[in-house]
Amino acid sequence: MKVVQVLPSLDGGGVERGTLEVARGLVDAGHESIVVSAGGRMVARLESEGSRHVRWDLGRKSPLTFRHVGGLRRWLRREKPDILHLRSRLPAWVCWFAWKGLPEHERPHLVTTVHGLYSVSRYSSIMCRGERVIAVSGTVRDYIRDNYPQTDMEKVRVIYRGVDPGEFPYGYRPSDEWLARWYGMYPQLQNRKVLTLPGRLTRLKGHHDFIDLIKRLRGSGLPVQGLIVGGEDPKRKAYARELRERIAREGLGDYLLLTGVRQDIREVFAVSDLVLSLSTKPESFGRTVVEALTMGVPVIGYDHGGVGEVLGQLYPRGLVPMSDAMALDQAVRASLDSDRPRPRNDRFLLDAMIGQTLACYRELTQ
Repeated sequence: MKVVQVLPSLDGGGVERGTLEVARGLVDAGHESIVVSAGGRMVARLESEGSRHVRWDLGRKSPLTFRHVGGLRRWLRREKPDILHLRSRLPAWVCWFAWKGLPEHERPHLVTTVHGLYSVSRYSSIMCRGERVIAVSGTVRDYIRDNYPQTDMEKVRVIYRGVDPGEFPYGYRPSDEWLARWYGMYPQLQNRKVLTLPGRLTRLKGHHDFIDLIKRLRGSGLPVQGLIVGGEDPKRKAYARELRERIAREGLGDYLLLTGVRQDIREVFAVSDLVLSLSTKPESFGRTVVEALTMGVPVIGYDHGGVGEVLGQLYPRGLVPMSDAMALDQAVRASLDSDRPRPRNDRFLLDAMIGQTLACYRELTQ
């Protein structure tokens, strides 16, 4: 097969990572892989793993982006891919107009992936127009069914995102060099119970609930340390400032640390006693939850969306009702006091995701 995947850019993120993982899986299986994007820091890795990158800025939010429809149509006619896989809304619209303008016998098969719980609109409906529509969780499948009734649900395939256990090994221990650097930066974390909340600094990630949790646990004498791991959203700097000011105002600076963005999240998880997922808005999947569980690190999270779905299958003890402070405290205490076996991830694995995605492609080409 020749497969073209299309997305806005390759600068990092869950969609981008999944694109590279499928691209590598295609190459490893002997297929031809092409990725169309505006470029970014992940292009070098993509090309080193055997895929071809075509630079095309189809994600710029401007009517001028649609000027690419004709050129893209000519390119598709020359390349003759078997599969055109669309992973983001604006590039999907541009590609759909290019694809629709081809004679039917010249069209590649069209696959879309619904990665998120998008705002319900005609604009978002493009992600349900594929000959196959991949939903990254049962939560996303239900979102499609409930909000886009025109979608033929027989065409929808639930393919969970997967984690490579080689990248997030069970029971992983960081190197002595890393540990020395880490505790040199954060000496207060030694001999403490470390609770980690990963995620970019946006209001929906539940940082204030996390601050409340640390404050209550410290007030009851439990020697916990809180880590907020994630970069600032450039569009929401005021929110990051609000968090820092609250932590300082309430005297929690020694117990709550904001690390900023980290490229060593595996090591951070490894030195955490517990990972939290407190998003107040349902997520489509919750990759960081699966990464931590794959390493055997317990996770406590609100029981909704993809996070609730993952925890329900891998670690039901970690489920708490959203914004239920008492239930959250009880679950955290029970987890920290427990000597039960650590969780294991035997369901959300990278090999399964790649295999099911390639099988989805073959459904259309055979």
